Amino acid sequence: NHSLTLAVHEASHNLCSKSMTANRFIGIFANLCMGIPASASFRRYHLEHHRYQGEDIVDVDIPHPIEGTIFSNSTPMKFIWCILQPAFYSLRPVFTNPKQPSKWEFINIAAVVAFDLTIGYFFGVAGVCYLAFGTLLGMGIHPVAGHFISEHYVMNKGQETYSYYGPLNWFTYHVGYHNEHHD
Repeated sequence: NHSLTLAVHEASHNLCSKSMTANRFIGIFANLCMGIPASASFRRYHLEHHRYQGEDIVDVDIPHPIEGTIFSNSTPMKFIWCILQPAFYSLRPVFTNPKQPSKWEFINIAAVVAFDLTIGYFFGVAGVCYLAFGTLLGMGIHPVAGHFISEHYVMNKGQETYSYYGPLNWFTYHVGYHNEHHD
C-alpha cells in the first residue's frame, strides 16, 4: 500500500502519463486498493505544498502546533505520532485549510467506495479493513515510510529536506532520492 501511495504521488505530479486527465485516473486507480479515498484530495493539497512550502496553514504538510506540543516531549509519544502519522497527514487539511470538494474528489470517493463495497461483498468487512490498515501501516511505522519525515519535517534549523540514497529506493520509486524537488 505504501507503493500505491507513491503511485498516487507520482500521478499528482502528472508523471505517469502525458495527459493530465489520464494521470488523475491513474491516481484514482492506484487509490482503489488503499481502502480510503485520497488521490484527488492529495493532489490538490500536495501541489499547494510545493507551491507554498513552509507557509503555515497553506502548506498542510507542516504539523499543527498542537501535534508538536502533544507528541514531541518523549520518545514514546513520538512513536505514537509515527503510528498515527497517516491520520494526521490526511485529516490535517480538513482542520487547517479546508476546501470545497471538487468533481474529481467526488469521482475518487465514488470509485473507492464502489471498490470497497465489492471487496466487502466478496471478502467481508475484514477485506476492507485489510486494505485500510495496510495503508495506515504503509504510511506509518513501516520502514519505507520514513521518507515522509525526512522530506517534510525540519530536524536541523535551516535544512528543510533530507535525501536518502539507500536500497529502499528500489521499492519506493526513488522517492527519497528525488526529494530535492522540494528545494
